[in-house]
Amino acid sequence: MPKIKTHKGFAKVANKRKNDIKIGKPGTRHNTGSKSQSFNRKGRKGSNLSKADHNRLKNLI
Repeated sequence: MPKIKTHKGFAKVANKRKNDIKIGKPGTRHNTGSKSQSFNRKGRKGSNLSKADHNRLKNLI
């Protein structure tokens, strides 16, 4: 059986941790000058992938 290829689009926005997957917040890639300062600040933090999505996407990274 062949190996599963890494999904490069998903690998660019997600970081694998010990027990979960960290993803960036949407809307923080470009045009941040016109967005509010608080929006940009909150976007730096990132978030965790939900357990349901984690089980669905764990083989892509």
